[in-house]
Amino acid sequence: MDVESVAVELYGLKPAEFTAARDAYVAEARKAGDKQLTAAVAALRRPTVAAWTAGLLARHRPEEARRLVRLGEALRTAHRTLDAERLRKLSHDQHVVIGRLARTAGALAAEAGQSVSDPVLYEVEQILHAVLADADVAARWSGGRLAKAPETVPGFTGLEPSPGATPPRPARARRPDGSEAEHARPPKRVAGGRAEQARREREEAARADSAEARAEAERLETARAAAQDLVDRAAVAVQVAEEDVRAAKERLVTARAASAEATAGLREAGRTAAKARARAEAAARKVEKLGGGGP
Repeated sequence: MDVESVAVELYGLKPAEFTAARDAYVAEARKAGDKQLTAAVAALRRPTVAAWTAGLLARHRPEEARRLVRLGEALRTAHRTLDAERLRKLSHDQHVVIGRLARTAGALAAEAGQSVSDPVLYEVEQILHAVLADADVAARWSGGRLAKAPETVPGFTGLEPSPGATPPRPARARRPDGSEAEHARPPKRVAGGRAEQARREREEAARADSAEARAEAERLETARAAAQDLVDRAAVAVQVAEEDVRAAKERLVTARAASAEATAGLREAGRTAAKARARAEAAARKVEKLGGGGP
C-alpha cells in the first residue's frame, strides 16, 4: 500500500464515501506501524461535490481531458505572445468546450448516483476554466487529486507577456483608394445618453453584486472546507482512541482470565497439599501404633 494508489482509489469514490474509506486505510497503515504512510493518508482531504464531478472527466474521459489540457497550454502561450487572432479563436473554443464538458461531467455524476445541482455545475465550469489558466491546477485535475475549486479567480491575469511580444494592433479597414486605415471609433450617442448611462450603471452594480456574491460563496466554501478538515481530524482521533480502548479491554480480559486461572491453580494446590498432609499424618499414626505393640 502506498499513498498514490490509496489516493487513486479514494478520489474515485463518491464524496460521501470518502472519509470512512480513508480512515480505514489510516487504521491499516497505523496497524502496520508505518507512521509516514499513516500521516500521508490522513492528510488526504475529502473532495467537494464539484471537484469530484470535474474529476470524473479526467477518470472516465481521459482523451477529452488531454485535449482540454492542450487547449489550456495553447491559450497560455497565445496570451504570453499577445497573439490576438489566436486568442480570439481559442477563447471561442474554450467556452464551447467547457460548456460541453461540464454537461458531460454532470451526466457522469448522475450515472454514479450523485445528484448535481446547477450551482455545482457552475462551480465545475469555474474549475475547468482554472484548468485552462493554471498549469498546476491542470496537473492536479488530470491526476484525479483535486479536492476543491482553486481559490484564485480563473483567468490569465497572472501570465506576463513574453519579452519582445508585440501588442495586438487594431483592426484596419480599407479606404476607397485601397490604403488601410484604422477603424474609427463609433460616435457617442447623444440621444438617450442618460438612459444608456443608467443602464451601464445598473450593469456595473449587478456585476459588482455578482462578484461579491461569488467572493462570499468562496469564503464560505473555504470555511466549510476548514470545518470539514477539523471534523475529519477529530474522526481520526476518535478512531485512534477507540482502538486504544479496545486494545486495553482485550488486555484487561486477558489479565482477568490469567488471574482467575492462577486463583484456581492456587486453590487446587491447597487442596492437594491438605490431602498430602492428611496422608502423612495417617501414616505417622500407623507407624506409631505398630511401634507401640512390639514384644
